[in-house]
Amino acid sequence: MELRVLTYFLAVAREKTISKAAEVLNLSQPTLSKQLKELEDELGVTLFIRGNRAISLTEEGIYLMNRGKEILSLVEATTSNLTKNDVISGEITIGGGETSAFEFIGKLLEELREHHSEITIHLYSGNADDVLEKIDKGLLDFGLVIDPVEKQKYEYIRLPLFDSWGILVNKSHPLAEKPTVQPKDLLHTPLLISNQSLVDNQLSEWLGGNIEHFTIIGTYNLLYNASLLVKQGVASALCIDGIVNTADTSLTFIPFSPSLIANINIVWKKNQIFSNASKEFLRLLKNAK
Repeated sequence: MELRVLTYFLAVAREKTISKAAEVLNLSQPTLSKQLKELEDELGVTLFIRGNRAISLTEEGIYLMNRGKEILSLVEATTSNLTKNDVISGEITIGGGETSAFEFIGKLLEELREHHSEITIHLYSGNADDVLEKIDKGLLDFGLVIDPVEKQKYEYIRLPLFDSWGILVNKSHPLAEKPTVQPKDLLHTPLLISNQSLVDNQLSEWLGGNIEHFTIIGTYNLLYNASLLVKQGVASALCIDGIVNTADTSLTFIPFSPSLIANINIVWKKNQIFSNASKEFLRLLKNAK
C-alpha cells in the first residue's frame, strides 16, 4: 500500500464524496475512483458503501481509517525529526492521564522552547492503558502515567510528585460536609470509578478488599464528563485531587482517610531511538529529578 493512496483514501473518508475529495486532492474523479478500486482489490476487502449522495465506510474501511491516521502521523513525525537533524528541533509527543503533574512537565517544555524555539509539542490525553498502547506503537515518545501501572517493559523516571485520591461529590450530597471519607462512608453511595485496568485493584484494597460490596454504577476514562454526572447528582466519582477545578461550582472534593496516594512516572520504550528534541527533553527531565 502506497502512502499516497492511503492519503487519497483518508481524504475520501473525510469528505464523504469522491467529487469533494478529488477537488481537495486536485485529481480527476475517474483517477481517484480508479485508485480506490485498486486499493480495495489489493487489500481484498470493500472499504466503502457507495450511496447516491455520499459514501460511508464499511467496518474494514473504519479500521483502515483509524490505522491510516496513525500511520501518516508516525510518518510525518519521523520525517520532521530526520529532516531537522542539524539543529535541536522537530517534534515531541507526550501522552498522559489527568494530573496536575503536567504543570511540572509544562515548566520543562517552557525551558526547552526558550532555547530551541523550532521544537513543536503534541499532547495526547488518555488513561495509562491508552498511553502505553500508543507508546508501544511508536505514536508517543513519552507517557505521563499514574500508578498503579505495569512499567517493567519500559524505561521510566519517577517524578518527585504524587497524586491523592478521594471522592468528587455534589455539594448537596450528605458527604459534602465531611473533611475526609472512609470506606464505610461510601457503602450506599452510587459511584463512578476510573476504567484504568489496574486502578480497580488499588481501590479495592483501600475499600477493604471487595469492591463488589459498593454500588459501582459505571466507569470513566477522563474525569471531566464524569464530573458533569456528579453535578447532576447521578453519582459521585472516585478520583484524583486537582483534576477538576471545584472553585465556584456545585462540586467538592473530599480526600480519603486513610490517605491513598499514587506515584507519577514518565515512561518511554526501552531502546527508544529519540530525535534531538526528545533527547534534550529527557536530559532536562533527568536534571530536574
